[in-house]
Amino acid sequence: MSGTLYVIATPIGNLEDMTYRAVRILQEVSQIAAEDTRHSRKLLSHYGIGTHLISYHEHNEEFRAAQLIEKLQKGESIGLISDAGTPCIADPGYRLVSRCRQEGVQVVAVPGPSAVVAALSISGLPTDAFRFVGFLPAKTHGRCQFLEQVKNEQQTVACYEAPHRLLSCLADIIEICGADRLIAIARELTKRHEELFSGSVAEALEYFAQGPIKGELVLLLGPAPQQQPEGTVKDALSRLREETDLSWKEIIKRVAKEFGLPGSEVYKESLELR
Repeated sequence: MSGTLYVIATPIGNLEDMTYRAVRILQEVSQIAAEDTRHSRKLLSHYGIGTHLISYHEHNEEFRAAQLIEKLQKGESIGLISDAGTPCIADPGYRLVSRCRQEGVQVVAVPGPSAVVAALSISGLPTDAFRFVGFLPAKTHGRCQFLEQVKNEQQTVACYEAPHRLLSCLADIIEICGADRLIAIARELTKRHEELFSGSVAEALEYFAQGPIKGELVLLLGPAPQQQPEGTVKDALSRLREETDLSWKEIIKRVAKEFGLPGSEVYKESLELR
């Protein structure tokens, strides 16, 4: 029987966020594939874990994945960790997981810290739906192209950004999405100098321009303000009745969504037009 690949979340800053299960499995597996072995060795040393480490990062991913698959097929179990947080989330790992799925090797998640989820949970922005996009493009042209794509997004857009690019990024957001767009920026989550800024993009630019910016950043762009539909509910009902073959039920549902009204209220309006 093949072994198991454990995808193990590790702390994003505070070492106390390591789970009991993660510690146990890291002690039990035959090998740990780590993004940076020097960085991960400090974590393992803190918990007295002496399991053998092997490097697994974006530059050796294809070559190393083949080696690890071979070991897994021989019955060894392997733990996969990144420098911080949950592997495969804007970090190396998904190619190995994909290969395991193709080869019939069991993959088990050992959940734990995730910077983007932690930031969303304390941001105060809508989280019933959100879009995670990893790191924003580093250059202005690419970043502006991306912002054009999400400027009308009706859900929170979550991304990572480097400290030295934050001010230029905020300036681009103001130009494309507007100075009043709501934003939250989480810095150094779970660490001693943890900080969460919440406000408009213009206020964020003014705030972070006051001094040097340090640490890991999660940037959350709030949903675009909903455009108010033109005309009245009756106008919308009449237009859809004339221009489409939809049933009254579908028309009422669409108009209710467009105006943000209860279906029952739109239904009453429709009775006068029938």
